[in-house]
Order: sequence, then C-alpha cells, then structure tokens
Amino acid sequence: MAVQPNLPIGVQSLAEIINGGYYYVDKTPWLHRLIKEGKHYFLSRPRRFGKSPLLDTLKELFEANEPLFRGLYIHDRWDWQTRHPVIRISFTDGVMQSRDTLDARIEEMLSQQAEALQVRLANRSIAGRFGELIRRVHQQHGQRVVVLIDEYDKPILDNITDADVARELREGLKNLYSVLKDADPHLKFCLLTGVSKFSKVSLFSGLNNLNDITLDKPFAPICGYTDEDIDTVFAPELPGLDREQIRQWYNGYRWGDETTQAVYNPFDVLLLFQKREFRPYWFESATPSFLVKLLSERGVFTPRLDRLQTKASLLGRFDVDDIATEALLFQTGYLTVHKVEEPITGYWLYTLGYPNRDAGNTGRVDMTVDFNGHIYLFEFKVVEQVPEGRALRQLQDKGYADKYRGQGKPIHLIGVEFSREQRQIIAFDVLSL
Repeated sequence: MAVQPNLPIGVQSLAEIINGGYYYVDKTPWLHRLIKEGKHYFLSRPRRFGKSPLLDTLKELFEANEPLFRGLYIHDRWDWQTRHPVIRISFTDGVMQSRDTLDARIEEMLSQQAEALQVRLANRSIAGRFGELIRRVHQQHGQRVVVLIDEYDKPILDNITDADVARELREGLKNLYSVLKDADPHLKFCLLTGVSKFSKVSLFSGLNNLNDITLDKPFAPICGYTDEDIDTVFAPELPGLDREQIRQWYNGYRWGDETTQAVYNPFDVLLLFQKREFRPYWFESATPSFLVKLLSERGVFTPRLDRLQTKASLLGRFDVDDIATEALLFQTGYLTVHKVEEPITGYWLYTLGYPNRDAGNTGRVDMTVDFNGHIYLFEFKVVEQVPEGRALRQLQDKGYADKYRGQGKPIHLIGVEFSREQRQIIAFDVLSL
C-alpha cells in the first residue's frame, strides 16, 4: 500500500520536499517558459504564496541538480550538463529599522555568497561589492550568473508607516538593485519577488528591461494551487471535506481578467488538510500591521470592499509617499481581480473584490493581527451618525479573545465604527485585556 505523502507546511526547500516524501505541485512548466522567453523578471504575490519555494526550485534547476527533477515536466527539456552559479539574496528574515542595519545585512549576505561561490571581494562599497561578486563569479565558474532576490521590498514594507525610515531603506535597496543594469553581460537570468510593486523610477532606476509578469495571464498559476492540483495532487486529503466549501473558502485569487485561471492560497489549503477545519488561516497569520494602520488612517471600511473599481495604473502605483489604497489591498492579497473592462480604447477598468471567504473573513471577528508579541482583534460596524460603542461591545459579548488567552500574549480589542452618512471612521475604541 502506497504511503500517503506529507504536507509541506513551512517547507521552503525543493530538496527537502522531494527527498522528504512531501506533496509537490510541479511549477516547472512555467519556469521553463520564463527562462526560454526572457532574462530579467519581476513577480509580485502576497505573503505565504509560495514565492520562496519557487526561487529555490530555480536555484536547483540552474545548478543542474538533476535527481530532484526526475518525473517533472522540465526534466527532459533541460540541459543537465551546464551548471550556472546562483547568487541568492533574501530579506525574508529579520526586521531592519535603519539604513545602517540594512547595509550591515546586505554586507553579510554578499560575504556569505562570495564564500559559498569561492571568490574574494576587494571593493568596499555595497554597490561595488555586489557588482564585483557577479563579475568574479562569472569568471570563476565560466558560466553567466543567476541572481534570485526574495522579498525584495520587505525592509521598506516593515517600515512603511514611518515615511522617513522607509525612504532611507528604499535608497539603500536602490543602491543594491541598480547594480543589475551594468552587470547584464554577466547575467544568465534574474528574478526579483516581493509583495508590492514599487515604481521602477523609485527603486529600479535604469533597469528598464525588468519584465513585470505579475498580471501576465500565462504566468497566473506560477504560485498557488489550481483546482486541478487540488483534485489530483492532493486527492488523498479530500475525503471527509466538502469540495465546494474548499473552493469557496480558499480559491479565487486571480491575476488577470475573468478568463484567467484562479488559484488557491497554498498556506490555507495545507493547514486545512492538516487541521480538517475551515478557518481563515492566511488572514489570521498574514495580515501585516502596516496594512491595518494605513486602512484605519484612511477610513477604509474593510467589509465593504467587495466591489472596488480602479483603473489599471493604480494597481501598480506603490511608493513610500504615494500608496494607492487599491494597490495596497490588491498587492497584499486582500482583494483580487473580478472583472476587467475597456470602456474606452486604451483605458482599462478593473473591478476588485474579495477572492474568497478567508480574505473576506465573514462570520467571525473581522480582523485578527498577531504582531510583535501582541494580539489585536478588530470588529467593524456601520452606524448612522454618532458612535454607539457596538463594535467593542460585540468583541466583549462574543468572547472573541477567549481562544487567544492561552498564548500568554497581551490582547487588544479594537472596535471601529463607520458613519454611513459621513463615510468615514467616527469611533476607534480600544480595550487592552
């Protein structure tokens, strides 16, 4: 009798997934097309959507670790005799709150990569060392270099509510990424991934050949699971679960028009299969504090975001001093594309809405944030004209905090009331337990 595969919860490494007997959804058809069709790419996807495993798969592919790809789409379509050196930079871990700590972290990563790839660096500046690293690695290994950058924007997003610090960190990252333009003759392939899509002018000055595939229909399923994946790869997990409920709760993320294939959030699906209970797993764990703060400051009422219209340019407008609410909600994964129209030639109108019940998060506390050792529980209410205290009262009456008390973290109940007439926040009540 065949042994049922393990659920790859939190597993980022392709080698561990393949050798450890985990379920694996083959993403190599899309990677093969990417590599065939171009060289410099950018991809934005929400947190916990499988970006890190995707980059690790690329790393193993370019390093020609053939045994890991046996049985996969790309195996018979790849030259396993050629190995390309891979420089991998990741800002996934840690929080950097100043330019100095960012620069120190970049220095550490460049030194680690130089050691791993057996080269010595003589330059002192970050830009100089990064450029030197790419050139020397090319010379040392005799093949052009692959550069993979994970969570390229995280240092900025971690500080986005402090504009001065965020600007400092943006300049530090720009200093690093600007090297890629002149390094082009030494590069085989380059992919940057992150949550947000900062403007090329602000962060990628001069890197005009960076191909943004975020909304490219052919690459829509490059991260996440499709309906077919759920029904085939994860078929052993389905008995005992309502298939339609799985679809309603976790499917619906779409990067394109209505004809674009929708995908499931992998984090949600894997935890559902482990815990066998329908809950908003991604929403409860992936809500960044900056999103909560910015929405509160702007008076945006989250339960009323199910039909938001925006022009295409706003979806990509994201910078420290100019963050469109539509872009913020779309790029962080709380809204997805429901419809695309062209009412006037060349003018594209996007209708956004919640992708599924998880992101909409109905029927429970409206928003849960676990951040920096504290639990924040939000309830939103619409009132006519004056504050009524109903939002905070519901949090208390329903005992929403009870299930978190055992964690030993401070709990804060936050009741937010919106005026139907004024269309803005008129009460923001906080009770710390």
